[in-house]
Amino acid sequence: MNTMTQPTRVVTGEVRFSYVSLLSPKPNDFGGDPKYQTTILLPKSDVATKAKIDAAIEAAKQVGKDKKWGGVIPPMVASPIHDGDGVRPSDGMPFGQECKGHWVFSASTTRKPEIIDLDGNSVIDPTQIYSGMYGRIALNFAAYSAQGKKGVGCYIATNVQKTRDGNPLGSSDPDAASDFGTQVNSAPMFNQAPPAAPQPEYGQAPNAGWAAPTGQQPAFNPAPPMQPPAAPAQDYGQVPPSQPAIDPITGQPLGGHPAGGGYGY
Repeated sequence: MNTMTQPTRVVTGEVRFSYVSLLSPKPNDFGGDPKYQTTILLPKSDVATKAKIDAAIEAAKQVGKDKKWGGVIPPMVASPIHDGDGVRPSDGMPFGQECKGHWVFSASTTRKPEIIDLDGNSVIDPTQIYSGMYGRIALNFAAYSAQGKKGVGCYIATNVQKTRDGNPLGSSDPDAASDFGTQVNSAPMFNQAPPAAPQPEYGQAPNAGWAAPTGQQPAFNPAPPMQPPAAPAQDYGQVPPSQPAIDPITGQPLGGHPAGGGYGY
């Protein structure tokens, strides 16, 4: 069968990507192969793509009926698609703000995806592929049965297209401008000397409140004791070690699942 007309295969409209690991694979916490993966935010306004995904899931159920489920479609089949306006199935907590107004699902593959831009050029610069960018992605849906769970998983069908940049996702802290209500110059200041300590006035001893006796010269004002050198500043542009990324759907560290890709696989 031509993969371009395969009923379980979908090429999305424009989506937003989160938890992106498309240039290098993430280790599998369950001991399997490392996987390329991403979480996909599909706008609810894109009803055409959602309809294609629903049809692909139903087609995957029919294929899985004979190949995975012993000739019977289970009454409860786990779906990879979740409502971003609802709660995460892993812990019942609301999805992140970026998920509002979207359908949310994860996809993975053990094969390195081909990533192109709008002109068809390959994109390999890691600064261009990040959580928060927009693009399109080719997906394949397939049935699985693992650890007593039966469902349909979502897998990257090797092709991704970046369509435009977006605000990066993943930082929970506001920027300095937001905190202080102003535009902040982010350039670090180097070799800036501290202000000089004020010198005592002529006729005044170094100790405040003590006047020199009449006819005597003011006491010599010794230089302040040398201070220990300041701790070296963090290198400009150095990023502190990050905490392990957590999948917003599963609530578990990113790295895959023994059953494959998508939610819970």
